[in-house]
Amino acid sequence: MDKVEYDESLEKFISSLIVVSLKIVLFIVILGNLGIATTSFAAILAAAGLAVGLALQGSLSNFAGGVLILIFKPYKTGDFIEAQGVMGVVKQIEIFTTKLNTPDNKEVIIPNGSLSNGNIINYSTEENRRIDITMGVSYDADIKQTKDLLMKILTDHPKVLKDPEPAILLGELADSSVNFKVRPWVLTEDYWDVYFQIMETCKIELDKAGIEIPYPQMDIHKK
Repeated sequence: MDKVEYDESLEKFISSLIVVSLKIVLFIVILGNLGIATTSFAAILAAAGLAVGLALQGSLSNFAGGVLILIFKPYKTGDFIEAQGVMGVVKQIEIFTTKLNTPDNKEVIIPNGSLSNGNIINYSTEENRRIDITMGVSYDADIKQTKDLLMKILTDHPKVLKDPEPAILLGELADSSVNFKVRPWVLTEDYWDVYFQIMETCKIELDKAGIEIPYPQMDIHKK
């Protein structure tokens, strides 16, 4: 376990489990060598184990999930993940539960059984992330002018990566607006800072250029 760098808490737990199991086996073997019948004793032990297993079915599921998480490491302490409808930074991985700190600093405790059997999105695995922003402008706006302005906003930002290149795409002709997809790439740790800065800068620069961001509207023709 040291060679493959398993989690320290998992090493200690498995080592203790093996020691206890071997002591039970040793106890039964010694009783057998002393001439004491161990068949009934083993049957009682097995029945007790079954009863305990049924009583602790949920806990055993969480334990198995914790072992799988600590072995295969879909996430580690410090990663920002989304799972079971919750987003947060992994604070602690225990045998039965995982503790997350949400962006507004709430602690969420999630059973490992649910985590190991559900979808997990790990936002910290890759070095870079793409920001996806939809920016809607008026149908009266000039498409080329708008694309050039949005691209300039991205290329002027010091934390937007040159490789992969940012992209401005006409994504949708919606009911009330022409929607552009604004897609810069950033380092993962810069994601939220750049996201909010780009949103604010787009609004400011579009207003300066006289490019309207329209309200939802409907044209009604009366006969």
